[in-house]
Amino acid sequence: MGIDLPLIWAIIIIFGVMMYVVMDGFDLGIGILFPFIKGEKDRDVMMNTVAPVWDGNETWLVLGGAALFGAFPLAYSVILSALYMPLILMLLGLIFRGVAFEFRFKARAEKRHIWDMSFIGGSLVATFFQGVALGAFIDGIPVVSRQYAGGGLDWLTPFSVFCGLALIVAYALLGCTWLIMKTEGPLQASMHKLGKPLALALLVIMGVVSLWTPLTHADIAARWFTLPNLFWFLPVPILVLVTLYGLIKAIARNAHYTPFLLTLVLVFLGYSGLGISLWPNIIPPSISIWDAAAPPQSQGFMLVGTLFIIPFILGYTFWSYYVFRGKVTHEDGYH
Repeated sequence: MGIDLPLIWAIIIIFGVMMYVVMDGFDLGIGILFPFIKGEKDRDVMMNTVAPVWDGNETWLVLGGAALFGAFPLAYSVILSALYMPLILMLLGLIFRGVAFEFRFKARAEKRHIWDMSFIGGSLVATFFQGVALGAFIDGIPVVSRQYAGGGLDWLTPFSVFCGLALIVAYALLGCTWLIMKTEGPLQASMHKLGKPLALALLVIMGVVSLWTPLTHADIAARWFTLPNLFWFLPVPILVLVTLYGLIKAIARNAHYTPFLLTLVLVFLGYSGLGISLWPNIIPPSISIWDAAAPPQSQGFMLVGTLFIIPFILGYTFWSYYVFRGKVTHEDGYH
């Protein structure tokens, strides 16, 4: 039996995107939470919790895009053609957010608010259009003769806009629980206060998406609600409810690390639900990973280099987070 290269590449891309969502999610979430914190020193601490690692977090976005281009060129061409506008706006948001990281601490006090707005606006725009792109992807992309067959604004639908707003809440919760883990004192107390309403909002949002998606896509409804699939997949929503309950209890008792870990579990469960709904289609609703795959020679050649590079990425990612572990304070930075 031969090696299933499209499956291996799908796993690599899924892993890369998951790593990006988790790692860039909490630093985008910090930008989303910036308007809720007015103190200049507290804002400095918020940015300092991710300043040493934020640019490395985006390595996974580059890996996912490059892997999609090389391993599934049909998917790359069709998805980018369908989602040019939200992806361009997402990248512009990331640029403004990145520039704010570099310039905010160097700006004079009277000009710093400009970079605060750049950080907030870039984080909101990048997150919103990531969610819009995800919603448009779930809705499906029309393909005729292996080319995108839709219009320039097909991505703009009520569902995709709702997904954009939903992702803002999800990233805000990631950022909130990250700050609970990385800070102390009044700033941490403020995050504890924000954590519960954000968790409840995320529960409502996940419920709406879980109903909206099968109601508008018969194939997804059949995937989830026909037997025996219903019994196989029922643990996912049950685990979501159990995890959210544990998250709210952890926030209520002022836990430091548990809220962030449980939020990561929630993200993984949401990602799992998306995978269950769409697998094995890489261009919903009907083009599978095998239909969109590059020739085996190309995938095999790329795989050798990728399997060499990924351990280095994981190594320096682990090391950077290990070096900058611990709490961040106004006076001492990391300690």
